[in-house]
Amino acid sequence: MSLRKIKAIARKEYYHLIRDFRSLYLAFFIPLLLILLFGYALSLDVDRIPTAVVDQDRTPDSRDFIERLHASVYFNVVSCPPSTAELIRLLDANKAVVGIVIPPGWTAKLKAEKDSPLQVIIDGSDPNYAGNTRAYITSVVAQWNRKRLVTFLNRHGRRPIRVPVQAQIRVWFNEELESRNFIVPGIIAIIIMIVGALLTSLVIAREYENGTMETIRSLPIQGMEFFFGKAICYFFITLVDVLVAILMGQVLFGVVMRSSFWLMILASVIYIWVALSLGLLISVKTRSQLVANQLAILLTYLPSLLLSDFVFPQQNMPQVLKLITRMVPATYYIDILNGLYLRHLAFPQLWSSFAILSVMGVILSGLNIRALKKEGL
Repeated sequence: MSLRKIKAIARKEYYHLIRDFRSLYLAFFIPLLLILLFGYALSLDVDRIPTAVVDQDRTPDSRDFIERLHASVYFNVVSCPPSTAELIRLLDANKAVVGIVIPPGWTAKLKAEKDSPLQVIIDGSDPNYAGNTRAYITSVVAQWNRKRLVTFLNRHGRRPIRVPVQAQIRVWFNEELESRNFIVPGIIAIIIMIVGALLTSLVIAREYENGTMETIRSLPIQGMEFFFGKAICYFFITLVDVLVAILMGQVLFGVVMRSSFWLMILASVIYIWVALSLGLLISVKTRSQLVANQLAILLTYLPSLLLSDFVFPQQNMPQVLKLITRMVPATYYIDILNGLYLRHLAFPQLWSSFAILSVMGVILSGLNIRALKKEGL
């Protein structure tokens, strides 16, 4: 293998890149846009839930309940309609997600120590959102009941009842329970696949379409030299995108890496190697830029987004899909990112993901070199 020949092929690819505005646009602008969109727009946190309350009781206790509901970080009382018909209209128009009806005589029943029903209507269009909303409203009602119980015991001169089991809850790894703390690191895996796999999937296919592959075959170069020469420019471009993503995540969103920065770079280098190898393999096999681009989206971008445990938890997937996720490189890279960003882990705890990514890189590189040899290189 000659470094001089690799350098010559890399120089050729570099000149093509600086003349191709579309490739540079995809390499630099799209990753920055993805960071901003995912960081600001994509949020899995359930808070400030639009709530409408029909207060048919109109007593100090009912108003106090509404104020406590509005004071919670989870609910935002956007309207107090005069009737249930108006409440239904707000729910139908998607102007409210939760509807609460306080019936007449609610406070009187409370003071008479009778059951006081409270109607809560939740929009279940999004099951996850509705489930969290139900848990939050149940917690608010439980706190209200606890407050009423303390008032009742004080009024009768009794001591408060001690709950036999008290849970001391402590959140590890993501104490703020902010979704951006794992969304921002996870988007780095998507960026690498977009720049590394999508761009390189067009590289060799372009040579076939331009008719220059025959000239390349006549050159005294080997498949390994051609492979590394084509990949090296995109490797550095992708690595720059990773560094920019790390910087933007810290500056714009306050997502700070807790573990070793150099371990992050090592994982990124291996993952970039896998992405480039996968993209080049697609390019060799398809020989068409259009087909290569579509196949790269299907085999790299979509699995990385949907099956890598980035947005959708793998434990909730069917068993067949769980087996497929084991073949998605982003699964292991995101596992490393979570360990470095959230869990403060070191190499001994993450070595298996590093090893699997390395094996994937070796296999894909070998398949590339073998395919190029069949093409006469």
